[in-house]
Parts: sequence; C-alpha cells; structure tokens
Amino acid sequence: MATLVQRPPSSTSPSLKKQKVSASAGPNPSILRFEGHLHLRQRLLLATVSGRTIRIDKIRVNEDEFPGLADYEVSFLRLLEKVTNGSHLEISYTGSSLLYKPGVITGGKIVHDCPNSRAIGYFLEPLIAIAPFAKVPFHLTLNGITNDNVDVCVDTLRTVTLPTLQKFLPVIQTTNAPLDLKITRRGLGVKRIRGIAYATRISPQMANRVVDSARSLLSRYIPDVYLYTDVYKGAESGKCPGYGVSLVAETTTGVLYSAECSYQPRKKSSQEVLAEGDEIPELKLGDGAIEESTAVVGSAARAIVSTATQEGIAGHLQNDYTFPTPEDLGIRAARLLLTEIRKGGCVDGNAQWLSILMLALGPEDVGKVRVGTLTPFSIQLLRDLKQFLGVVFKIGEEPEEEVTDEEGNRIYTSLKGTVVLTCLGTGYVNVNKNVT
Repeated sequence: MATLVQRPPSSTSPSLKKQKVSASAGPNPSILRFEGHLHLRQRLLLATVSGRTIRIDKIRVNEDEFPGLADYEVSFLRLLEKVTNGSHLEISYTGSSLLYKPGVITGGKIVHDCPNSRAIGYFLEPLIAIAPFAKVPFHLTLNGITNDNVDVCVDTLRTVTLPTLQKFLPVIQTTNAPLDLKITRRGLGVKRIRGIAYATRISPQMANRVVDSARSLLSRYIPDVYLYTDVYKGAESGKCPGYGVSLVAETTTGVLYSAECSYQPRKKSSQEVLAEGDEIPELKLGDGAIEESTAVVGSAARAIVSTATQEGIAGHLQNDYTFPTPEDLGIRAARLLLTEIRKGGCVDGNAQWLSILMLALGPEDVGKVRVGTLTPFSIQLLRDLKQFLGVVFKIGEEPEEEVTDEEGNRIYTSLKGTVVLTCLGTGYVNVNKNVT
C-alpha cells in the first residue's frame, strides 16, 4: 500500500499482434478518436489535463479469450472518476469501446484498491502528473502490489519521479503543498548511489544478499554506495512472498538515475503467458523489459527477445524473471543502473515522460530538456501531445561524447548521444482552483 500526499500548510490483456493506432477528428471535431489499447493510460491522462473528450474503439477486438478492456484498465478509469468531478464515462457492452469526457480535477482524500494484475506504479505514475492541477491537494491511498517487473516500483516514484516533478513546480506551490510518498506496506560524474532492498514473507537474508551483490559491482566505480534493507513480515507484507531492489544514483549536478529489479514467484494468469520464441518489437527500459543481446543471469535465461508492457508499444505483460539466487538479481539491477547512467541526459528514463509533459504545459516560452535515449513511451507521448495540445517538439541529437583524462587518454565513450528536446509551452493554467 502506498500513500501519495500533498500536505496542506499547518492550520500502474496481452496481444502479440501489431495493432492499428490512429487518431482523427471524426464526425464530431471536438472528440479525439483513437483505435487500439496501446497507450491507453497516457491518452486518458492527456484528456484529463487538456479537457478534451476522447473515444477509443477496437480495444483488443482480435482477442478471442480476453477481448476489450482489462481489469486494471477499468480500475484506472474508475480512479480517474474519483479524482475528478463531472467526468462522463461510457464503456460498450463488450468493453472494446469507451468514451471519456473529463471533468474538473478536484483532488482531496481518495482511497482506491488496485487489482493484483498490475502494480501500484501503473496507477500512481499518471496521477503524479495530474496532482499539480487539482483544485485541492491530493491525499491518495492506493492498496495493491507495490513492486513487480512490469511497472515502475513505488520506491523509484518516491526517489526519482517526485523530485523530477518538483523541479517544474513553483516554489510557493511546493512550500504550501509538499510532495510526499509513504510506503506503509509492501506486497560517472555520479556523486553517490543509494538503494533499498526489500523482502516480504521471506528470510531477511535474501535482501542482505541482494545488497551485497549489488554493492560488490557498484563499488568498483564509486565508493559512496549505501544500500539499505526493508523487510516486512506478517500483516505488513501482503500475501505474496518476494524480494527486490531499487537503486538511485545522484550526479554532482543533481541528476537522478534509477534502476530496479524484483522477483515474485506469483502465478501468472493465462493472459500473461508468452509463448517460447514469440518476439515483440521494441521495449522500454524500466518496465521489466531487457535491451541487451545477451541472456539474463540465471537458470531462466534464454535468448533475449524484446518485450514490452501495456505502454511500451506491444501492450504485453511480461513478468517471468526467475533468478536462481538473490546475487543474480542484485547484479542485474546494478548493471541496469550503470546502463542508465551511461545513456546520460538530465532526466532518468522512468521520469522522461513527465519532463516532456511539463514542458508542454509550461509557460508560453521556449523550454528545453536534455534526455538520454528516447523511450518508446516518450516517443508516443510526443505524438499524442501534438494531437491533444498542438505542441510540436524540436528534437536535436547530441553527438557521442568521449571523456578523456588530463593526459588526453580516453576514459570512456558515451553509449549514445543525448537528445535535446525543445518546445514552446502552452501556458496551461490550473483553472480548477477557481471552480466552485
């Protein structure tokens, strides 16, 4: 269970088939129309912020066993109804079509139970972007799975996403309503590395072994590495045993990079099973996908194929990492963090989309942000922002950077050049505070 608080002043069905995703004005120009279930969450987010009515058709119409909206998607729609006032939602009998007319973002105290098919990060991530535009501060309590290998874990949201959002908010707003995320239960140029290894309903030694293995690799590059353990037992731990780790690296300029890896031997539903040899194009690092051409450490390692989640192009749920030992999991998480650092940029890959959205909603002036390799999620967000807000980004790729020492010897070469995104903000104003 996780609670997102903005304190007032004292007084997150599979389909391996390529889907058609289209947008058009349709018969009613005020309604944006889309097809397919891909990127459903971010389109609902943009509709809520911009006030545009959207209609989405042909949602998993080719699926015989699980057609229409999945349970977690319906739950997210219900959550949007809770955080807004006056929203109108229509879902067809088969669940393959929906019409969403957003209302006023009210905020306030909200409690929501998330289904076990997706982690809390699936639901919390878009609400973090909505919260600054609410009429009153959010006090949101979500009950569900806190960590898995599909969605961003709550630790990453707390240590990276919230601080990234705070950079875009006025000082007076963060002073009057500070951002805070509490986890009450669990189901180069780098200045320091911090992390937390968690374990639920298993021996605390599992978390300790994850910490030792991750530290053994990270300490080769920087001495300031502190990893902590967070063990939950009994009623505080939920119903599923498991363990994992969330790592955060901070640079000398205040940039935060994150990586996470978790293992839960929970039984996968039939809609989460991926047939051996199936391939899915592209992926998003940090959503449980793998970008390397080599096999994962462990007995479950196999020839790597690109996999993606609901938001990551193919819309398939994948959570089948089984590591033979906690040491393998810790090494894997450390390597993911080092890869994220080497990509560069001023924003972590998990918070990349948030920076893009805040630039589009920012003042009517030129805004610029430097990021690492653009994720498929961010690429699709750029397309949707043009549809919803009419914002077009200028994308400039920086060349690969070769770092040398004082004698001119090459130390390392960046994996890829960073990308500079530039746009003219829309000057979005939070009118909800003035609505009675």
